[in-house]
This record gives sequence, C-alpha cells and structure tokens, in this order.
Amino acid sequence: MAEMIAPVRPTERLRYTVADMDWLAQLPEYADRHFELIEGELREMAPVGEWHGSVAINLIFYLKAYVDRQGVGRLTTETGYYALDDDETLLAPDIAFRKLDTMTNPPVRGWVEQMPDLAVEIKSPRDTFAHMRRKAELYLRRGTQIVWLVYPERRGVDVCALDEAGAIVLDFIDETGSLSGGDALPGFVLELRRLFA
Repeated sequence: MAEMIAPVRPTERLRYTVADMDWLAQLPEYADRHFELIEGELREMAPVGEWHGSVAINLIFYLKAYVDRQGVGRLTTETGYYALDDDETLLAPDIAFRKLDTMTNPPVRGWVEQMPDLAVEIKSPRDTFAHMRRKAELYLRRGTQIVWLVYPERRGVDVCALDEAGAIVLDFIDETGSLSGGDALPGFVLELRRLFA
C-alpha cells in the first residue's frame, strides 16, 4: 500500500507554484487569508484602508460605465491571473480589464490563465514604490499591455508600458492630467481630478 505524503507546510517551503496555491487555500489555517505568488515567493495581502477602497470604487465606476457602454470586455477586482508559461507568479490586481478577444465566455471559475490587458494596482501605505514598480514589470513581462500604478497620497498615476525595445517606460500623470486606456482600452479617458475627488 502506498504511503500518503502530506503537502509541505508554507513555513517549510522556499518556493511555490500556482498549483501549490490550490492546496494551500484548503488548509484550515489559510482558508480566510489572501495571497499572491511572486516568482515563487508567497506574499500575504493585508486588508486595505478606506482611502484605497474609495479610490478603487471611483475608478471602477468610470471604467465599468465605459466598458458597459462600449461592450469591449470584462472588468474584475482582486482576481487571480497568471501566465501559462510561468507557474511561479499569480497576481491579483486591484482592478483588471480583458478585451473581448482575449477572454472566455462564461468567465472561468478559477484563476485566469493569462494576464489581463490592463492591470491596476493602488498603493497601500505598506507598499513601497520599488514593490509597486516590480509588480508592474511582472505584469508587463507576462503579457499585460498597460499597468496603472495609482498613488492616492501623491494624487497621481504611473502609466507603465513596454517600448519597442522591450524596456519599461513609466509616465507619471498628476491630478491635472488625464488617464488614457491606450491600446488596452481604446477610447477611455479619465480626468484624474475626478478619480481623487
């Protein structure tokens, strides 16, 4: 009779895969906790503050109105995304958008097996700028077209994309400017003063 081997507990592991996240979520001590997986490293996601949540709702409101009116794709919040060629990174953007031609219908029940076309990360007080930019790079190198890094305290957004040579370009837009969806969400424009109102 084959011996059953229990999965290695998180404290005993150094690197994880997307498949590990399934059994991890089933462990009683991790059932109500939220994690991301960044290049094999498990990172717990803490609850966010009121300002973060308010900015997220404002942005979702404007994005949802545009997406519904234009019928161009699907929005999600805190949904797990990963690239099929990378089983060590599972990200849960605050807001994500997928174009019609890149999404499944109906929505998948589990994590999405490709990165979103647009990913939005809103900075929490415990996030560092370096961490935010690292996440932008993770998205972009795995197929996301545009990443918006939203900084409520600075009242601005870093728009991140890859140039033709594959280098990451960051363009900071303050509250006097407008946010554009670019190729990921064509035609979408938002005056940032509305987002931070």
